[in-house]
Amino acid sequence: MGREKVILTKEKETMLITLYGKALESRQPDSLLKDHFADEAVGKIDYDFARLKVDHDLGVGLAIRAKTLDEWVMDFMAKTPNAIVLHLGCGLDTRVFRIDPPAGIEWYDVDYPEVIALRRKLYPSRKNYHLVASSVTDPAWLDQVPRDRPAMVVAEGITPYLPAEEGPKLFARLVSHLASGEIIGDAYSDLGLKLVSLTPSVRLTGAELHWAINDPRDLEKAAPGLELVEEVSAYKPEHVSRMSWSSQWIILLWNFFPPLRRVGRLLRYRF
Repeated sequence: MGREKVILTKEKETMLITLYGKALESRQPDSLLKDHFADEAVGKIDYDFARLKVDHDLGVGLAIRAKTLDEWVMDFMAKTPNAIVLHLGCGLDTRVFRIDPPAGIEWYDVDYPEVIALRRKLYPSRKNYHLVASSVTDPAWLDQVPRDRPAMVVAEGITPYLPAEEGPKLFARLVSHLASGEIIGDAYSDLGLKLVSLTPSVRLTGAELHWAINDPRDLEKAAPGLELVEEVSAYKPEHVSRMSWSSQWIILLWNFFPPLRRVGRLLRYRF
């Protein structure tokens, strides 16, 4: 069977960065994420991944972020076994397979139609797993999601690419539609967006970044009922030691100087 030819541009192409980074990290003997699903997907795709210039440190960083979010999702599912999970802008992420949710969980992966079509070719179907082919900013897709069950909403690697005026509206719609739950994801300050846009991988795709979240409390105002419960560094100290010395020093500086602490971090809300 031949490999799937992939032609993506700009924001959609960045999903190959995260897929490849997690695949590279999974090949390490001390892998944190152990995402062999991502590694298998890379082998099925006809694309020159080398052009993305994904290095060891980027792969480890992506794995650290994903691992924290995975743990939050598993914690929520353990407390609410009848929950639904919404993965916004899922790209080619394999979270549903890594976590392997129990039978009582309904899982929804949401992304553009061409991304969902590619997922169907790369990944198997499974019970209680739903693929939603839509831009996350289109209000209509939420009609496919139950309103009467607690929900975990995952927004990993998507907020920077949302139009600044659409991001808060999306969060407000989620809080209004869903019965209760949590929203988790990563966020970047204005400085963080500039630094991300300068990374070789993102520059090669031509992706444009728009939405900076300088104060996570602003989303509480945009989406009444939303409450920030946790804000943590995107890089756990116990995992940063797996990076190069130069990256370790940079992350140390980020945590030492207050203006740099919000360059990139993980947020957890409840509603």
